[in-house]
Parts: sequence; C-alpha cells; structure tokens
Amino acid sequence: MATPVSDEVREAQLAKAERIGTALVRLNKMHACVAAHTSKTGLDKASFVLLASLSHLGPARSSALAEAVFSDPSTVSRQVATLVKQGWVERRADPDDGRASVLAVTDAGMRLLAERRSTRNRSIARMLAEWSEEDLATFIDYFERFVGDYERALPDFIAESGLGPRSEGEK
Repeated sequence: MATPVSDEVREAQLAKAERIGTALVRLNKMHACVAAHTSKTGLDKASFVLLASLSHLGPARSSALAEAVFSDPSTVSRQVATLVKQGWVERRADPDDGRASVLAVTDAGMRLLAERRSTRNRSIARMLAEWSEEDLATFIDYFERFVGDYERALPDFIAESGLGPRSEGEK
C-alpha cells in the first residue's frame, strides 16, 4: 500500500515539475530556433527526425516509421516522399513480402546525418567545455534517465491531453 503524500510534499513536487517544465519550454524554443535556421539548408526538423529514426531502425515499412516517431502514417508518407526526392531515402522491395516496400537511408542520407551530428556534437562540446568532468558525467546520467522516463511516459502524456488512444480505464 502506497504511503499517502501530504499536500506540502505534493506542492513541493509540483513546484519542481514547474521548474523542469519551464526549462523544457525554453529548450524547445531554442531548438525550434536552430531547426528554423538549419531547415534553410534543405532538411527541416521533421525530416531530420524521420531520417535519424529510420537510420536507427534500419530498413522499415512506412507504418513502422510512423509508429516510431509517434506520427500519423499519411503525414510520414508525405515527408518520406521529400526525403526520397532529395536522395536521402530509397524504397526497396520488402524481403519478407515482395509486394510491399521498405524505406532505407541511402549513403547520401547517412553522410548528411553524420555531418549534422558532427556539427551538433561540436557545438554541444563547446557549450559544455567549462563544466567539470564530474558535473558533466552526472548531468549526462541524469539527462539520459530523464529522457528515458519521458519517452516511457509519452503515451500517458498524449492520452492525458485528450489526443491519445488510451482512456482513463485503460491505464
């Protein structure tokens, strides 16, 4: 049986959640700014997410890619068409079902991802250059933990917003 949480503890937790939420909003605004500038080079944020996700998944059907990025299959289909047109993704016959196709990142797409990651990593390394090794290691551990927890909680966040597939009875 769970120990009841006092109103004071609950308020303290909500205050900490507010600080984290506010920091996330600030981070998202900065990320949107960077994404807007980098999209001028031919690859917008949504396309980058698809390309990176497909690289991680390996060759996959469009429906599997849509599921991996929590997006609508028709939206992903339109975005993939742009990636194919740019030569960063190709359609291949599905080895399990020749009537269907899978999407795969091309060599050009892999080079683009490597370039973008390298640029990102250099920028982050410069930003954190003044951090102590101990602070940086601790931050990385906690940040990875936070992102993993956030990722696992995402379906509930979506459901709580009224946009997801779960109802209160399905939790």
